[in-house]
Amino acid sequence: MLDKRSKRVLWVFGIALLGILITELVRPKPIDWRASYISSDKIPLGNFVLFEEAPTLFKNAEIEKVIKDPYEFLVDSTYAQNSAYIFINDEILFDERQADEILKYVENGNTVFVSSRSFGSILADSLQIYGATVYNILEEEIHPKFFSPSLKQDSLPSFKKGVFKASFIEIDTLKTTALGYYESESPKLEEINYIKVNYGKGKFLLHYLPETFSNYYLLKGNEQYAANVFSYIDADKIYWDEYLKSGRKVVTSPMRFILDQAPLTWAYYVLLGGLLIFVLFKGKREQRIVEVMEPLENTSVEFTKTIGDLYFQHKDYSNIIAKKITYFMETLRSKYFLNTNDITEDFIKKLALKSGNTFEKTQKLMHLIKHLKEKSVHSEADLLELNKQIEAFRL
Repeated sequence: MLDKRSKRVLWVFGIALLGILITELVRPKPIDWRASYISSDKIPLGNFVLFEEAPTLFKNAEIEKVIKDPYEFLVDSTYAQNSAYIFINDEILFDERQADEILKYVENGNTVFVSSRSFGSILADSLQIYGATVYNILEEEIHPKFFSPSLKQDSLPSFKKGVFKASFIEIDTLKTTALGYYESESPKLEEINYIKVNYGKGKFLLHYLPETFSNYYLLKGNEQYAANVFSYIDADKIYWDEYLKSGRKVVTSPMRFILDQAPLTWAYYVLLGGLLIFVLFKGKREQRIVEVMEPLENTSVEFTKTIGDLYFQHKDYSNIIAKKITYFMETLRSKYFLNTNDITEDFIKKLALKSGNTFEKTQKLMHLIKHLKEKSVHSEADLLELNKQIEAFRL
């Protein structure tokens, strides 16, 4: 039986917990300004409105969602000819395999549309187009326009909130056509935000300002601008990417699913609170004497091996690769006193000279590390190749 003091404490704790629950349930939910660009997301930077209106934008085309990796989709599927693949996200960073298949897809006479703040170094190098993003809060609204006089609008589109200004700084003028720009007194290269790049039999349509297609700006009277951007796509089949999205939900465990659902989350917290109360009041009186146990021997090597095996068994290759690269770079900094922030040709020469390795061997390893840092998803082959080159590198 609980004494009076314990009952009072329990009542106070219960009332406080109930008050917290009620406060959380009745308070207004804050607006989620995270970049999502998922077709089912209704948050400001989701694409629900756009996807709902897509059939009216592409009246003569069939639209198909693609939830697979672009590489897997293009390799495993028999895609339609005269089709278009649409990618919209705050960042689109194609890895080498994805970029190769996408280039083949366009070369065969299809269209790839990308709207993002960054197109990644691999695609940029392949097309010889480079851009820059200014990650400063906009002081004034930006007004994108088109070079084509036939694409007129009743009102000038305007963007500011949640927008970072990005534009092209270098393009291949022989294959590239400028389609759109930010309004200015005299449009120049640094103001261009929409281009067409001919490649093989097809074309790339590259667009800076992905916020154009978000729920927030489509509902603020900018829908005509979005429609004009898409007017350059002429295809019988539209493939709508749902994989390379910042808002893509990746559920890997039951706990992650529970914490993503507000009711289940609160049920979980209440359960933990109840267990805590039980332990405090019940275990306090009935806890058995803890036996004296000898401290474990220093098994740092075995522990490290066990943790490494655990990561490997769970196929968390990205985590292992990140740790190996971090440890290797720290070794270079502490041993050779080199600045490893930027992997340049000058840095590679200095490292090769100080470590006694050949320039070619050093360059190969550094380029692999740089490539792996840019990838978002890694494979076992990536991990094995990185480990092999690091082990062969003489420190």
